[in-house]
Amino acid sequence: MIAAVLITTVWLSLIIGARYLLLAGGVWWLLWGREGGVGRQLNRERPSRRLMAQEIRYSLISTPIYAFPAAIALEALKAGGTRMYLDPSVYGLWWLPVSFVLLLLVQDAHYYWTHRLLHHPRLFAWTHAGHHRSREPSPFASFAFDPIEAVATAWLLPLLVFLIPVNLWVVVALLTFMTISAVMNHCGWEMWPDRWVRSGPGAQLITATHHSRHHTHMRTNFGLYFRLWDRLCRTDAMPDVK
Repeated sequence: MIAAVLITTVWLSLIIGARYLLLAGGVWWLLWGREGGVGRQLNRERPSRRLMAQEIRYSLISTPIYAFPAAIALEALKAGGTRMYLDPSVYGLWWLPVSFVLLLLVQDAHYYWTHRLLHHPRLFAWTHAGHHRSREPSPFASFAFDPIEAVATAWLLPLLVFLIPVNLWVVVALLTFMTISAVMNHCGWEMWPDRWVRSGPGAQLITATHHSRHHTHMRTNFGLYFRLWDRLCRTDAMPDVK
């Protein structure tokens, strides 16, 4: 079992790392690698090579930390030890979107409070400062976590598959959504229209505009997907309209 988990950790690390580099690199090229970009530029300057190298280094260090608990869950799935399942009809098709939203809400709440804890003055320097070296981040900052921060967040989804019945492809969809959201929110550009970001359904979501302010004003905007916890705890803020 231990050998199988370690082997799975290795190939998962390769997959996660390759996915991160391809997606973040593609978004960087789309926004910074050519003239014009897409949407509205948030960063004052183009990300430097030194900054991006640092972000990539932190991200690749975090990769096996995220892969290890996922490997445990996958090996347990093979042995029938989780509540993950493959046949969508087992719990009904209606449970697929419901379980997706449920996992999203749990992850969002966990991240908000973990994120606030990591900003405590006694913890910040050795748990979260690495991420904030990117005051104006590039897409490569999306998973640039200190190892302790990675440990604090990597276990949640693997743990939930032992507690909540969830289809394997719902987990894959959630991980894909998480990756895309993280890259977009750190890319230094707002690709959504400003009117949508500041009103209606868009104003309930974490966007690049919202999260970029966290990198410049670290006492606000701790959420992951939704602005609900920031609003309830009075830590929500948006940049002034220019």
